[in-house]
Amino acid sequence: MKYGEREILEGELITFPNPRVGRRYDINITLPEFTCKCPFSGYPDFATIYVSYVPNERVVELKALKLYINSYRDRYISHEESINQILDDFVAACEPLEVTVKGDFLPRGNVHTVIEVRHQLGTREEGARG
Repeated sequence: MKYGEREILEGELITFPNPRVGRRYDINITLPEFTCKCPFSGYPDFATIYVSYVPNERVVELKALKLYINSYRDRYISHEESINQILDDFVAACEPLEVTVKGDFLPRGNVHTVIEVRHQLGTREEGARG
């Protein structure tokens, strides 16, 4: 196993204390190399993932986020489920005040898909699990 594959396999979302708790500010992250596999055809899907959040007490470490995103590379997962799972894991890791995760998938078969999900601390979305 190559060291990069091992890092991805062992990767988890790591956080650190927000240096400015109490100050409302946005963190915008672009991850342009997201890949996963279609659960029906097995063909690769490619997307740019956008994460925009207002931190609470914790901030996500960027290398850990990159490795987490890379862990989807060989997963058979739909566009919809992948973006919802990224949101769920992100919220579980750092409990932001607000977060939006958007997946802009490259067209395949003349279909362009954009999935956008949101979470706000203290609210429960319709249809949320748990």
